Amino acid sequence: MTQLAVSSAAVDFGATTLFRNITFTVDAGERWGIVGRNGTGKTTLFRLLTGEMVPTRGGVARQPGLRVSLLEQHREFAGATTLWEVAAGPFAELLALEGSLMRQAAALEHDASEAALEKYGRDLERFEREGGYTIAPRVDAVLHGLGFDPASARSTPVSQLSGGERGRLGLARQLVSPADVLLLDEPTNHLDLETTRWLEEYLTTVSASVLVISHDRAFLSTVVDHVLHFEGDTANAYAGGYTAFVEQRALRRLTQQRQYEQQRRKIADEQDYIARNIAGQNSKQAKGRRKRLDRLPRLSAPIGDEATMAVRFEVAERGGDRVIAAEHASIGVDDRVLVADFTATLMRGDTVGLIGPNGSGKSTLIRSLLGEHPIAAGELRIGGGISVGYYRQDLAQVPLDKTLYDVINDLRPTWDRRLVQGHLGRFGFSGDEVQRRADTLSGGERARVALAMLMLGRANLLILDEPTNHLDVESIEALEDALDQYDGSVLIVSHDRELLRTLTTRVWVLHDRHITDFDGNFAEWETASAEREHAASVRAAEDEALRRVQEKKKTARRDESSRDTRNALRTAQRRVADLEAAIQACEARVGELTAALEDPALYTVADGIARAAQLGIDLDETKRALERALDDWAVATEAVEALAGTP
Repeated sequence: MTQLAVSSAAVDFGATTLFRNITFTVDAGERWGIVGRNGTGKTTLFRLLTGEMVPTRGGVARQPGLRVSLLEQHREFAGATTLWEVAAGPFAELLALEGSLMRQAAALEHDASEAALEKYGRDLERFEREGGYTIAPRVDAVLHGLGFDPASARSTPVSQLSGGERGRLGLARQLVSPADVLLLDEPTNHLDLETTRWLEEYLTTVSASVLVISHDRAFLSTVVDHVLHFEGDTANAYAGGYTAFVEQRALRRLTQQRQYEQQRRKIADEQDYIARNIAGQNSKQAKGRRKRLDRLPRLSAPIGDEATMAVRFEVAERGGDRVIAAEHASIGVDDRVLVADFTATLMRGDTVGLIGPNGSGKSTLIRSLLGEHPIAAGELRIGGGISVGYYRQDLAQVPLDKTLYDVINDLRPTWDRRLVQGHLGRFGFSGDEVQRRADTLSGGERARVALAMLMLGRANLLILDEPTNHLDVESIEALEDALDQYDGSVLIVSHDRELLRTLTTRVWVLHDRHITDFDGNFAEWETASAEREHAASVRAAEDEALRRVQEKKKTARRDESSRDTRNALRTAQRRVADLEAAIQACEARVGELTAALEDPALYTVADGIARAAQLGIDLDETKRALERALDDWAVATEAVEALAGTP
């Protein structure tokens, strides 16, 4: 069934056309990846789909009653005070009913009148019918999957959240909302690797249709089954996943190139004939050909594979062999230890990927390495003859009070205007754009300026902290190629798995304050640590099941039982208590096994893979025991409720 249909849509802003002739349809359950260079109109398309904007030409049709949920890049949460309230916002009415049920249940101990019982029964029936028991577990499960603690989320003020946390919270709110179509704009920007994998799994199992703007190629490869590619002043739809799209795009460009070359040769032949015969005896034929040539629609030159950036990193000096050395280094903030007893060496020519959860201390480690943050113990130093080029995640290296021209001119004062403008042109800034102040730039534009500055440093060590966050796919591919050809050393913090797979020669894994030095690239790390993902998914599933148990207990009917059934009720209650103890024991065992499997050091020892496999088997067995206990608990709880409701 078609849910959305876009037909020959175009959007103009004054005399400027953003895009034109976009046509595609979205059927129920499809997952679309929206890709293309920054500024081509991807976010504007989302506004057309929600009805916030109307196309200048063409049309957008929506299925009647269609519920469309939009996750924007910039999120505000007016009216909510706690993190949990924000996430549960779409269910405010049902949650208010839950609170009323709890108050009514307490009041029934003193007022068991027919009217009170009737109202309680009516409200409870509505709560169950509209899925009330599933709301809080659903919210908790999504919050947990996105890296929040569901218990503390009920009291954590929204005002305490960082920008990245607000981004993840906005994503949680959208994922739990009742919607037929989810529109997600760069949802992975503030997610670490583990959370991104959780989101992939979540989106591949939801019943809603999904349209996602993303630059994360690995994420797109896993999630989408259709691609809409913005290129030039239009967009083309492709059936199949992201890998199929890349192949089809290359074939399409090749076909366009051939057609363009054929037409260009035909036009050249016609022009030559006209020039030779316009004044001769074949003048009539030449004039006829000229008229036909004037009416011939011209094919545009195809947009090639070259990206918006033409970046190349060069090294001024070779530098020493030991680029970074850490010996029993410890780093902390206030009383909190972020990194403990870190010992490793980055050698010349290495490309090291530093990975770990958000907030675990990766950026602080880099700042300590650069002397911007104190080291609590040990040594952490840069080797002799090493010059550093640092790409900051917050892009603070770009001075906002200067024009782009002045930014580059300050770094190269001996360059003339032509060289400065030429350098900025390599990064997509031409003409009058070089006189723009940096504070007027978008995130993607500032990222390109930061890379333009980094390129001029000619450092032999590049430290890159989330360099792909604001870049489009084409720019990421250009950066990837430049780093692949770079002769220096690289330390890169990133959640872009495709970038890490392509570039890294070894991996530093920050987990629970310790850094494991994995002697292999990121793709090998993914293979070796497959059991870690399995453990995380098991723990998340069981956490959700246990939260369902707690939620059901919270809103259970609280009627008085008769004297004749009290003995049976006490027996049933003891059965419930025994099962709850068994559930707690299984839960504790799941925690132990998960912690063991999540420890990166397990995968660096000789028999680590075999031990991980056995732990995975033990985890599956414990999971099955926990599921049996939960099923038995549900039956026992129903028996207690039945006995408690017996007159």
